[in-house]
Amino acid sequence: MKPLQGRRILVTRRREQARSLVEALSAEGATVLEVPLIAREPPDDPAPLDAALGRLERYDWLAFTSANAVEAVAERLARLGMTLPVEVRLASVGPATAAAIAARFHGRGADLQPDSEHRAEGLVDAFRDQELSGRRVLLPVSNRARDTLVAGLRAQRAEVHAVIAYRTVTPPGSEERLAQALAEGIDLVTLTSPSAVEAFEASAGSRARGAPAAVIGPVTAEAARAAGLDVKVVAEPSTVEGLLASLARHFASGSQRG
Repeated sequence: MKPLQGRRILVTRRREQARSLVEALSAEGATVLEVPLIAREPPDDPAPLDAALGRLERYDWLAFTSANAVEAVAERLARLGMTLPVEVRLASVGPATAAAIAARFHGRGADLQPDSEHRAEGLVDAFRDQELSGRRVLLPVSNRARDTLVAGLRAQRAEVHAVIAYRTVTPPGSEERLAQALAEGIDLVTLTSPSAVEAFEASAGSRARGAPAAVIGPVTAEAARAAGLDVKVVAEPSTVEGLLASLARHFASGSQRG
């Protein structure tokens, strides 16, 4: 019997980003319910992003904290008819973001990423081995981004320019689809970012409290608990593969439907 046989797992990521997770969950026997709760939209005013990209060669580092940020920058560069300068070094918060960098920037690898703690705090620590005093760092972020990386790099005397590269919004119709999925019953909802937690809470309303959740990363776990979700699984490591392994261990332990 497959480890997730018969389990109903709700996936809330954008369909483009969720493909590998959905396929892996299905391969392990899960019934996957896809209800994307987050969509990526351009900034209300793209002028600051365009201005920053127009002077990319002046930056020492371009730091990405999500695959969404990579996608947003790549799309905007293409629209502007520009390419990524080879002299700009690239920092990634983790493997998924590094994979997006390679996919969108012609196989370029990340010059820096955390060894294990794949979140902003880990990237701050990874930068401690670099000489940042007076170095210029461009940080493309969402409209809901935390300021952890900005503050951490400025504390290392870097000149940090954070610019809104995209907006995180809730797709239309998601509340109705989510209500139906929850009414039919789930074993777990997977959440991969604090923004996903926020969207789930907003869309589910009172049903969010006590909902069984599987999350990627301690920051998402903290946000989920603060929202009243019942965090059953925290992926270790903080990757899709880590989430699958953690889910298998959770259900193998005899846990029942939440």
